[in-house]
Amino acid sequence: MIDRQSDCAVHNAALAQRMHALKPHLDRLYGTWNRAEFVSPDPLEAVRVFDDPGDCEVAGLIASSLAFGNVKQILASIDLVLTTMKRPAAWLDRATERTIRSAFEGFRHRYSTGTELSDMLVGAKLLRERFGSLGVAFAACMPVDDDDISNGLESFVALLRSDGRENYLLPNPARGSACKRLHLYLRWMVRSDAVDLGCWGGVAASKLLVPVDTHMHRIAMRLGLTARNAADLRTSREITAAFRVIAPEDPVRYDFALTRLGIRKDTNAEPFLAECSGHLLR
Repeated sequence: MIDRQSDCAVHNAALAQRMHALKPHLDRLYGTWNRAEFVSPDPLEAVRVFDDPGDCEVAGLIASSLAFGNVKQILASIDLVLTTMKRPAAWLDRATERTIRSAFEGFRHRYSTGTELSDMLVGAKLLRERFGSLGVAFAACMPVDDDDISNGLESFVALLRSDGRENYLLPNPARGSACKRLHLYLRWMVRSDAVDLGCWGGVAASKLLVPVDTHMHRIAMRLGLTARNAADLRTSREITAAFRVIAPEDPVRYDFALTRLGIRKDTNAEPFLAECSGHLLR
């Protein structure tokens, strides 16, 4: 037991040293890339066109749930759904279940179907009817003393799956996957800066987990924030714990800027990673 505690203390000290060495580089990257002008190409651009928080939370749920596959296809599928709805919150609140299912009967995004989209939207409608907003619903799902949003997210997804059916658009957090799209949605809704919308006031940014996609996973491994090969919930928690060392109130702060290095065609991660590696080796 003593050896294990000693090893943990050594690991934590080494991680703290690494993160404080990386912080100036991460802050410069944040200052350069965390701007609205660099959102495109990203599903978030389809959400940012709305001003009303209700429209944002409904559009955000749709956009994040469809954020898999080719970015051009993602944006086209999101546009198809949001063009049908026009004002997403008002449309959803007025619509009957039959209206929703009829509107998206022929919808398909890769291997997800109109039935899955309609199931999710019906669940969202029921939550808005019950709680007034999805944000209030999520806050009600959050255990007060939890360190992160994992349990709250699991309860929230269970409520959204009002019929209890499996739904690829709403992965089950209890299974230990990274649930990247759901964590992306929470980042958009909870954080507030030049990029993220901050529509929800009842959830602390300090409890968010980093959305781990292939870009974030690769960069985090190169920076020494994780050695895990699986992009799962444990890896997300490990990466988030590293960022909490330097940004305890906002551990997801650097997510957008870091992932630009893998997503945008006008830049790449190698110069940044080389700069960080050179500093760490001094």
